[in-house]
Amino acid sequence: MQVSKLWENYINFGFHSLSMSVARPAPSDLMLAYMLQWRTLRGHLSRRTGSRDLAEEALQETWLRLATMADQPATVHDKQAFLLRLAGNIAIDLLRRERRHTSRCTSDDCVLREIADQTPSPEAYALHRDELRALVRALLELPAKPRTALLLNRCDGLSHADIAARLRVSQSMVAKYLAQALRHCRDSRRALWSAEPV
Repeated sequence: MQVSKLWENYINFGFHSLSMSVARPAPSDLMLAYMLQWRTLRGHLSRRTGSRDLAEEALQETWLRLATMADQPATVHDKQAFLLRLAGNIAIDLLRRERRHTSRCTSDDCVLREIADQTPSPEAYALHRDELRALVRALLELPAKPRTALLLNRCDGLSHADIAARLRVSQSMVAKYLAQALRHCRDSRRALWSAEPV
């Protein structure tokens, strides 16, 4: 907003109104065309790049290029087309540079995830500890054979046949023991969740 107001003042009140005491050289035809079409150029570049900030940066770069042009093209028939082409090319260069930069950069979230402490918080630790106590209590409530079958299967990774051989029961009985133990643990956990205050 402030920059556009400055341009309006600069264009409306003449080139010498910003600094009365300093004599400025007369601007070139391209510079005059640039100043008169600044808003149009900004709108065009904003739509083309999708970013008003990038468009304004391209316009600043265009201004610098025009100011440093020692030999202006002798035959510029359409100043607006020339300015659009120059500013558009600069905007594309800036957009490419920004994309290259962002593709190389690591986001802050990625860095924070990498350095974040993965240990559980004290609250999570306490909750897990309570859940473990509840599971141990549920296992202790089970009869010996279903408890042993579940621990051999889940902790030691033994198959039904191996458990049946250790407990001296059939494999179908091992399946019944596992079903009984899992059902009891599930029901104990549901009872714990329903007893927790909301």
